[in-house]
Amino acid sequence: MTVTAYTLAIALNLFCLFLGYRFLFQPGAAAAGYGVPARPDGDAGAYLSIKGLRDGTLGVVGLAVLAGGGAYAEAWLMLSVALIPFGDTLIVLRNGGKKAVAFGVHFATAIIVLISAGLLFAV
Repeated sequence: MTVTAYTLAIALNLFCLFLGYRFLFQPGAAAAGYGVPARPDGDAGAYLSIKGLRDGTLGVVGLAVLAGGGAYAEAWLMLSVALIPFGDTLIVLRNGGKKAVAFGVHFATAIIVLISAGLLFAV
């Protein structure tokens, strides 16, 4: 179980780094994948960059906590961070996004993050 807990935590943190990169360097495609596409006539660039910085920073912080604080500290971080994909679910739903994306991507991610927290608490 220890290998699974650490592997899942590392994978989730690396995924956050990837999402951050994508929102910073491919914002249009990333926004579409998020479930609420950026409007071509709007000024969404700053907000997409903010999301990219947020996600990338979460990945770095997660890896740092895992390396320096261990499984228990990472478990608390994951438990707290699960609020973000739950919130993203609501954002997509409130802004006319597809339910399949809201639940299949964001809600599912929140559940996976909670599973990761549980596995890390069990280590």
